This record gives sequence, structure tokens and C-alpha cells, in this order.
Amino acid sequence: MTRINTNVSSLVAQNRLQSSNNDLQTSLTRLSTGLRINSGSDDPAGLIASEALRSEITGLNKAISNTRRASQIISTADSALGQVSNLLNDVRGLVVEAANTGALSNEEIAANQLQIDSSLEAINRIAQTTTFQGRKLLDGGLDFLTKAGTNFSKISNLKIDQASLGANGKLDVSVSVTAAAEQANVSIADIPAATAASKSAGSLDLSRTVTAASSAGSLEFTQANAQTEATSGTITLANAGDFTLATKAGGAFEGAAGEGLDIIVQTVGSGTLSSIDSSVSGEVTITLEEGKTLAAIATELSGNTDFDFASVAAVNVDNTDVVASGSESLTGGADASTSTATIDITADATGAAGDIGLVFTKTNGATTSASINGDGDIEVIVDDTGTASLESIRAAIDGISGYSAAITNGDTIPVGDYDNTTAAPTATDLTGGTDAATLTSAISLTAATNGATANGATITFSKVDGTTTPTAVVDGSGNITITVEDDTDVAVADILNAINTEGTYVAEADAGDTLTTFNATTDTDSTTAFAGGGLATGGLAKDVVFELLGKSGSEVFNVSAGTGIDDLVNQINLVQDATGVSATKDGTSLVLTSSEYGSDAVVDLRVIQEEAGGTFDTAIGAGARDTGEDIKAKINGVDASGKGNELSINTSTLDLSLTVDSGSSDSVAFTITGGGAKFQLGSNVVSNQQARIGISSVSTARLGGSAGKLFQLGSGGSASLSADPNKAAQIVGEAIEQVTGIRGRLGALQSTTLDSNLVSLNETLANLQEAESSIRDADFAKESANLTRAQILVQSGTNVLSLANQNPQNVLSLLR
Repeated sequence: MTRINTNVSSLVAQNRLQSSNNDLQTSLTRLSTGLRINSGSDDPAGLIASEALRSEITGLNKAISNTRRASQIISTADSALGQVSNLLNDVRGLVVEAANTGALSNEEIAANQLQIDSSLEAINRIAQTTTFQGRKLLDGGLDFLTKAGTNFSKISNLKIDQASLGANGKLDVSVSVTAAAEQANVSIADIPAATAASKSAGSLDLSRTVTAASSAGSLEFTQANAQTEATSGTITLANAGDFTLATKAGGAFEGAAGEGLDIIVQTVGSGTLSSIDSSVSGEVTITLEEGKTLAAIATELSGNTDFDFASVAAVNVDNTDVVASGSESLTGGADASTSTATIDITADATGAAGDIGLVFTKTNGATTSASINGDGDIEVIVDDTGTASLESIRAAIDGISGYSAAITNGDTIPVGDYDNTTAAPTATDLTGGTDAATLTSAISLTAATNGATANGATITFSKVDGTTTPTAVVDGSGNITITVEDDTDVAVADILNAINTEGTYVAEADAGDTLTTFNATTDTDSTTAFAGGGLATGGLAKDVVFELLGKSGSEVFNVSAGTGIDDLVNQINLVQDATGVSATKDGTSLVLTSSEYGSDAVVDLRVIQEEAGGTFDTAIGAGARDTGEDIKAKINGVDASGKGNELSINTSTLDLSLTVDSGSSDSVAFTITGGGAKFQLGSNVVSNQQARIGISSVSTARLGGSAGKLFQLGSGGSASLSADPNKAAQIVGEAIEQVTGIRGRLGALQSTTLDSNLVSLNETLANLQEAESSIRDADFAKESANLTRAQILVQSGTNVLSLANQNPQNVLSLLR
């Protein structure tokens, strides 16, 4: 080829070299990354398939992680619930031990109660502190939420273990009861009512009408009066002046003896001494010597033992000065004495409410006053110095609302003069207040023996003057006559003693009787003839021994002829906790009913021994047996499993259990609105790749069942060891079942759902990873061969291109 402008061979060599370089680059990229597809151009369809598989693998990895996390949460909750179970078992042991009251002291039972209190606190603490990454697991926060619907109050013990709420986040639940649960029931007909032997009885009723009276009290004042001497007024002599005369203590006219003596004054001439003469009865004559002063005369007469002559003016006496006799008399003489006065206090209203205390207080500087003090007493306060007016004391008391006061002067204490410095008066509390009432005594008389012999006998109450002690006499017909004094109080106890001593009848007074004595004149009486006596009748025709079997156990009864249906009911019900069978009566039929409902409930009555013609043999022969019926219902259209009154269902979308009220056939509706612990277990966020389980609270306020809640076992609770250990045992049993049920559900989820899901996810992940690898990963053997080929082709192409580029130079040889 001799053209040089276009080197076709070179261009061909360049194109082939470029292609070889591209192949080499592709091989190098695949070998360096290990991937066959490194960009969309490598394999568009393969890239799409690979990315889809990668998305699924990523989801599966997270699903595996979620499943492991869920399993860890369940394990955490189960561990805590295991400890709660241990504590509940300990509590059950303490309750059973404490029931042994015949062997344990009160202190030991109290110690058990303290341990129970501690265990309850520990359970509450576990419920509040069991967490996973800060989220509480056992406080009820992971339980399902429900909204009540039709007849929701007729179900109890609702436990939602698992529910799929779908895209709406809620699930409507309907319970349609087609047949209510039934109890086992056996009836024994024609058991006559038993009439027990009885004693004839009559009565004697006594009564007294009490008139209302007011309360009354008093202040009794006592005051000592000193002896006083009689004295005259001032006797005036016309020109000689004045003098006085008084009797002397210890003299013949001391005290009251000198009272009223007339004074006669006369004179004698000088040289004759002055004198006082009392020889004339009722008079005292004073002779004054003329020419002497009154003062001198007083000195002369100072030795007189009966009188005291006292000069007032010292002037000489002469006969012109003397006044006529009888011009004066002695007054004011009194012997030593004690004076009294009384302030009587009465309540304005009648009744015992007026009976209060009375206190008299003397306080320095006080003003006379009276009031009801803090103790509810009337308190009178006076000054402790000087005198007080009795009238002011009376007025102060009279001023208290509801009370009145009046003064009675027993002797001579003036109304206005009570000496406060003397002893306080005697205060008598207000008493005697009486409410209007009727006092009664109901005396029951009963024949000493059973039977109708005394029926119709009478009780006669006789009142005879001179009867010192009550007597009782019974005649041949059983009539009793009780004789008492006619107008003097007689002790009711003596009347009873008279009847009981006679012996035919037994007398007894009612415990609430208020009449203790009886006055035949002023009080009233009434009697009731004897009646009601009889011999035993009715009941079972023959002795019978029978065995009663229920779900809880069996008991053998040995009942004698004549036993009535009421006694049979009582005997059977006494042990119903041991048999699970209770007894009632329907007319003359004895009805035996199982305590529980359902197919497990049974009443089996077997007659072990009874003579022919016996009541049981006639009614049921050798025995009778019946079993109960389980409840039948549909939940959301699916037949539910019934056990007694309990229903349960377990489907892919709903797992729950509940208890329907005993005997109820009403349909129930409610809605699960949310809640529960939701676990994402698949690679796609859809409801069928999720699990939602409810974990209820295990606090003492939530654990328990129909018998009560666990917190009631605490000190002071209605099911504490000292209150009701039987109820405590039932509550603990229900709580243990509840916790065990929660653990079982969590364990089932962990073993059957989470563990199997983890295995399945891992296997699926391995398969998807293999599929994705086959599409996207490079085959190193193949790519190594491609690399070698590409390298050779590049080297060859380079050499060829070099040769092709040298060809145009051959043209130069033509130009030489």
C-alpha cells in the first residue's frame, strides 16, 4: 500500500488494541473487586436481580437481629418472673404454716406476716424495676389495651396473650355464648322438716313509769360568830358630860346575858364611893359620887367584874346632873355561834343532762362571777379577801343559761355579808336529774322439761300485804302463782329466785332490763300463759350413712333418724371446701350443687347404709351422680375452647382467655385498641411477619383472681394471716397460676416462635446470599483466563500497531 494520508492498517490495529484494553480493564476490575457486576453496564438485568436480593438480605439480617433482641427481652422478663414465682411459693408456705394456729404462737404468726409483707414489697419492686434498655417489662405497660363494649362487665380474668391488630391498630372481639356453663346437681326429695323438742314458755312483764325531774345542787355557807358584849349608847349627864357602859367577857352578864339590861343612873353625896348594882333583875343601877369627875369615877369602877364604865367627858357630878332611871339600855350582846346560809341551784329543764359538778373558787382580786368551766362544771369565783354579797353570788349563778339559784338563810348570815377569808362553802354537785322513762323487766318462764304438758298453764301475780319474801307455788295443772308484798319495793332478783327455787319453771330476766325493784301498788304487771311446748317430730325416717363426692374430695356422713333438712344442709355446707359441693333446700328437697361449673364439676352421692323405707333409699336408691356442662361459645366466629365458665381461643391473629359470669349466656363485645409488645420478626413490615404479645403487670395490686388480690395479704389487709388465712391461701394460689401462665406464654413464644423463626431466617439468608453471589460475584478462574487473554491481545495489538505504523515509511524507498 503506497498511500500515507490514511493508514488503514494502523486504524484497524488501534481499534483492536482499544477493544483488548477494554477487556483487560474489565478483567482487572472484576478481579480487584471480586464482583462480576460493578456497574449497570456490566449486566443490567443481573444488577436488578442482585439489588433485589441484597434488599431482602438486609431485611433478613435485621429480622434476625430483631428476633434475637425479642428473645433477650423475653429471657429478661422470664428471669424476673421466676423470682416472683419463688417469692409466691415462699408466701404460700408461710400461709400454710400460719394456718397451724393450734401449734404456733401469736408471735410466730406475726413473724410470718412480716415475712409476707417483705415478699409483697419485693414483688412490687420487681414489677417496677425489671427493664430492658430503660423500658419496664412487668409493670403492665406491655399489656393490651381494651375498650368495653356490650356486656363487658359480665366477663372477668381477661388475658390477651397475642393479638394482631392489623393496619387499623385495633381488633374488635365478639363473644357469642351458645350454651351457658352448668353445675352438677343432685336432688333428694321429700325430707320432712324436723321440729325439735321444745319447752312451754310464758312471761311476766313488770314496768314502772318514771317522772322527769330536774337536777339540783347547793352551796352551803357556814360562818363562825364571835361572842359580842352588850353596850350602851353614849349617856349624857346634863352638866357632867358623857359616859358609856358595857358588859365584860367572863362576867355575869357576858354575851347574850347582858342584852336588854335597863340602865338607871343616881347620885350619892361626897364620901360614898360610886358603884354599879345589878341585883335587880333586868336592871343595872349606876351610883355616881357627887363632886367627882366622870374620869375619876371610871377609875374607881374599873375593878367591877361584870361591867366596864368608860368616861367620855371629865366633868364633876352633882345631883342636878342625874337623869331619870331607864333612860338607856344595853344592846348588842350575843354569845359565840355558827351561822349558816344556803344557795339552792336547780336546772331549769328536767333530765339527767343537768347533772353537772359545782366548784367554788376564791381568787385574789376577782370579781364575783359564775360560769360553765372547761370541765363542764358550774364554777363560782369570788375574791379571797373581805366580804361578798350572797345575793351577788346567787345572781351570778342565776345568770347561767339553764340554771336558777335561790338563797335560804338558815341562821343569821346577812344576805350581803359572807366573809371570804373564812372556809369556802360546801359545794354539792347538781344531781337527781331524771329523764321521763318507763323502766321494764321482762321475765321469761320456761318449763324445766320438754313437752306440751304445761301448754295452757297460767301465771298469776298476787299482791299480799305482809309478804316479806316473794314466793312461788305451782298447782296440779301447772299453774303458777307468784306472791309479793303489796306496797313495798321488792327486788326483781328475789322474784326470779322464788320461781327458780320452786323448780317447775326456770325464770330468767332479759339482759337489757332497766327495772330492778317492783312495787305492786305503783308499778304495773302483765302475764302471758304458757305455750309452745312439744316433742320432736319430722326429719329423716331412718338412720343413714352416705358418701358425698365432689371435685375437691369426698366426705362420709352418718346421720340419725329425725334429722331435719336444715341440719343436713348445715352439715354438708360445713365441709363444702373439702368436697366442692354445697347444699340448699327447695321446700322439702335437699339440693346438692357443685361449687364449680363445667365438665370437671361432679356431685356423686352414694348411700352406704340405710334401712328399707329410709328417706334416701326412697328418693335415690343406692345413689345418684351428675356432672356439669362446659360453656359453649364462638369468639369472632371461631369455636372457642370452653372449660367451666372459661373460654379460650388461639388463632394466628388472636390468642386470649376470659371467664364469663357464672350461668351467663349473654353475648359480649369489646375492642383491643392497642398495647402489647410488638416484635418485627420478618424482613417485610407487614402484620403477618410480626408478633404481638401482652405482658400484664405482676404488682400485688394485679396478681390474684376471683378470691381477691395479692396486696390484701399485707398487714391490716382483709386476707392477712390474722384476718382470713383461708382467703390468703386462695389468693396466693391464683397468683401463682397467673404468673405461671405468663411465663408459659412467654416461653412458648420464645421456643416455638422466636427460636424457629431465627432458624428459618438464617437458612433463608444463606440461600439468598448464595443466589446473590451467583449473580453478582466474579468467577476468579474465568476472569483470570480472561485477564491472560486480554494481556496477550494487548501486547499483540501493540506490536501489530507498531508494524502498521512503520508501513508508510516503505514509500521512501520509492523516492530514492
